Formats: sequence, C-alpha cells, structure tokens
Amino acid sequence: MRPDFVVRRIGFYVLICAITLFFAVPMLWIASAPFDASPGLGVHWPDWTLENFRKTLEHPYAMHSMVNSLLICVTTAVAVTAFAALASYALSRVRIPGRDALLYGLLLLSSVVTGTAAMVPIFVMMFQLGLIDSRFGVALVMTGGLLPAAIFILKDFVDAVPKSYEESARVFGASTGQILRDVVLPVARPGLATIMVWAFVNSWGNFLVPFLLIRSIEKQPGAVLMQTLTDEGGSVNLQVLPVFSLLFSIPVVVLYLLVNSRYGFRFHGGIKS
Repeated sequence: MRPDFVVRRIGFYVLICAITLFFAVPMLWIASAPFDASPGLGVHWPDWTLENFRKTLEHPYAMHSMVNSLLICVTTAVAVTAFAALASYALSRVRIPGRDALLYGLLLLSSVVTGTAAMVPIFVMMFQLGLIDSRFGVALVMTGGLLPAAIFILKDFVDAVPKSYEESARVFGASTGQILRDVVLPVARPGLATIMVWAFVNSWGNFLVPFLLIRSIEKQPGAVLMQTLTDEGGSVNLQVLPVFSLLFSIPVVVLYLLVNSRYGFRFHGGIKS
C-alpha cells in the first residue's frame, strides 16, 4: 500500500474515534452520574449509591412531569398516526388534481415554517381557543406540526398495498371503512409503527411548545422541568438531574426496542401485487 493511502486511512479512523468519543461522553455521564454519591459535570468512576434515586423520587414535580410527558406524547402519537392514516389513504386512492404538489407543499411549509417562526400566531390562536396552560393544547399544536411529514411518509406504505386486495374485499361487500380497517392498515402496520414512534420521540423531546403554552409547573412535561432542576443556591441539582435524565430516556429506548423487534423501522412500503 502507498504511504499516502495509509496516512489517509489512519486519519479517517482517528476522526471516527474522535466523533464517537464526542457522542459517547454524554452517554457515559448519564450511565454513571445517577449512581455517584458526589456527581459532577465530568465523567469518572462513581462512588456507588442509590441516594440520588431517593431524592429524585421525593422531588415534588419530577415524577409528575414524567406523567405529563406521557399524556402529551401518547395523545400526540395516537392523533398523528390516526389522522395520517386517514389522509394518506385518501391521497393514495383518490385522484385529486395537484395531489403531489399539495403533498410537497405541505412538507416544504412544515420544514420552512418551523415552530420557532410560528409560535406567535400559534400562541395567539391557543389563547383565543382558551387552551393556554392545557396539555391538550400542547398535544394539538405538536400534532399539527408533525402531520405533514407523517402523511408524506405513510402515503408510500399505503401506495405499496396492492389495489387487488381492496377489489377482492369489495366483491364480498366490504365498505370503504372496513377495507381501510381490515385490509389496508394491517398491511401498512410497519409504517404505522414507524410513524407512531417518530411522533412520540419528536414530542417527547419538544421543549419550545410546552414551555410557551404551559404556565403551571404541575402541568409541565419533563423536557421543560429539566431546566428548572436547581438547588437552593440556584445551581444545577446534580443529584436529581442525572437520575431524571436517565429515567427520561427510558420510555423512548423501550418503545424503540419493542417496535423494532416486532416490525423494524423503514420509510417505504415493500409489498408487490
């Protein structure tokens, strides 16, 4: 091998190791700091203890915020999956003039007009609807923001369902609703699982929307409460924050592992007639 090739390969592997280390250090901190009797901002071998877990469970809002996160995210994931399934089926089977332009327009607008740029009109709209300081209002806003991309992704799964399946069901007298429920959605189940996990993860880590719309600390989700975990002196509470961060990551990891073991993750359909 030529010397310049060896140097390039060594440089490539050094770069990969540096990037891996950069992303691994926060994970090592989350794994070790919750069990450390004197946690700090650095990574070191912990002085093992479970006292941090006791203090986190005794925190007046920590575990309640996890329940708030679950309520908001489950509502958002179910709503996004249900509405995306209905819309993608309609856009897949009904020949609407300008259908593809509509899909790309929705996707483009949802990417360009982000939550940060649209928060002023969204806040005014939620105020007029009386949904300020409402977990349902937060779920409603996040559902609207995730729907365009969800419809765009799920439509490909619905397109892959052979129309002959539907025609056979119609021969036996099935209605459109029965065809959608008993034929299309079971075949497109991997796509539904992908969209549900994607919507849950996006809403689980969303900070801006609940931060602006929820006023009561009792209703704040974990993503918002995490920034308020300080001690009496105003410094970061390093006994509660690591444990809370670890607990906050568990639902997403468990959901991913369960769905991936059952369906796997893919962003396209794969059934041929």
